[in-house]
Amino acid sequence: MARGERRRGRDAVTAQVDGGTASLVPDLDRPRAWSLLLDDAPQSHVDLDDPTHLAFEYQRRLGHVVDLLAPPGRPVHALHLGGGALTLARYLAATRPRSTQQVIEADLALTRLVRSHLPLAKEWRIRVRGGDAREGLAKLPPGRADLVIADVFSGARTPAHLTSAEFLHEVRRVLRPGGWYAANIADGAPLAHLRAQIATCAAAFDLRCVLADPAVLRGRRFGNTVLLAADEPLPFAELTRRTAGDPHPGRVEAGRALDAFTGGARPVTDATAKASPPPPEGTFG
Repeated sequence: MARGERRRGRDAVTAQVDGGTASLVPDLDRPRAWSLLLDDAPQSHVDLDDPTHLAFEYQRRLGHVVDLLAPPGRPVHALHLGGGALTLARYLAATRPRSTQQVIEADLALTRLVRSHLPLAKEWRIRVRGGDAREGLAKLPPGRADLVIADVFSGARTPAHLTSAEFLHEVRRVLRPGGWYAANIADGAPLAHLRAQIATCAAAFDLRCVLADPAVLRGRRFGNTVLLAADEPLPFAELTRRTAGDPHPGRVEAGRALDAFTGGARPVTDATAKASPPPPEGTFG
């Protein structure tokens, strides 16, 4: 059962979902925009009038990935592991009409809340399925996707079984030749989780880079980093230009600089995998 809270003429909506307490909070600056919070931690932002508007830093960086994956306007086949408010699926549908997208989201109650209050356009080919991301991934046929985006959090942490080499083996199986894998990774000093995820990706893909706030890469604050990987050349220069031009400028690390950042980190396996670290107290306060 959802309850409303009046905020400048619109109601904030709060409901108990499988993962905790979800809130849809109206954006004071945009008449039909909402932020999704889960246990008070910001998860997504959606503007129903403009699905191309990406308010969160990490979502803007994932938007750059979508824009550079293929020529503008060309439909793609995308798989989203983790749905949230379906922000990136909406963005891709708006910028790449006729794209086919599948979303795997474990929290069915959250999906119902989002689809009830933030409906999808009828012409968008977005299919949402309930279930565990890795289990759903294993059921898909080989070579299905041009792009796999992993953005799964449970209690503000990525589950351990979605961080391992075995998980990335399934991702590679589902990707088409030339496909890209992008993951939203949250970490803070000493960045051991991020370094291990880069090392795990290096064992699975030939090329990779990270897009992040320089303060996060220096360990000065907890935050989100986008890890991008593929087996064919990635547009590092254009990614760097676009990321540097964001409202909150970011940095792209690749090649030798990324290898140096990764240091002696070792790939993660199912036997050694751990959930991503929890945000420090006060991160979202």
